[in-house]
Amino acid sequence: MKNIVIAAVFFLTGLQALAQHMPNRVNTYSDEEVNTNGFRKQNLFIGGSLNLGYSGYDFNVGGAPELGYSLTKWLDAGVLLNLNYTSERADPSGYYNQNLRQRSFTYGTGAFARLYPIRFLFFQVEPEYNWTNYSYKFMPSGPSGSQLQQASSLLLGVGYGQRIIGQTNFYLALMFDALSNTGSPYRDFNKAAIPVIKAGFDIYLHPGRRY
Repeated sequence: MKNIVIAAVFFLTGLQALAQHMPNRVNTYSDEEVNTNGFRKQNLFIGGSLNLGYSGYDFNVGGAPELGYSLTKWLDAGVLLNLNYTSERADPSGYYNQNLRQRSFTYGTGAFARLYPIRFLFFQVEPEYNWTNYSYKFMPSGPSGSQLQQASSLLLGVGYGQRIIGQTNFYLALMFDALSNTGSPYRDFNKAAIPVIKAGFDIYLHPGRRY
């Protein structure tokens, strides 16, 4: 967890330094009002994110293509698909698990909302419902098996973004599953929450004016 936090801090610092060397242009978040009277195709975007989680014996990686809409200059919302892989290595000491190796592949769907209190900081809420193909094996030569599970998840977190409504959006978020359902891809096999880092990029389908 310490290594993840340190890496995220250095990454955000690098992004901020890069942004300071980019040519100045009007940010539509703060300098141009977003017209909310009716549907505007300039506010529609498509993209997605990659997520990564690690906690002791557990590893988590996945992706989530998304389709969204900028409802106002401070709120985005949309839907997404979810693909996720989780593994837990066996612990011969028996402290973390009973020398049990576990793997899972998850697919599902969900929705998201990003609230921007200021133009580069957002809070994200992401409810999901996922199906998980789960397999296990007692090491080194014990019994094994598999099963299909399904569970709901609620990811909550905070992130940093470079968002120009009508152009592009890049973001980095740190999230946790607020629920404790068995089978959630964002919890380990002891039901402990795995920190999830999501890095994403969106492109608006009908770009507006460039400055």
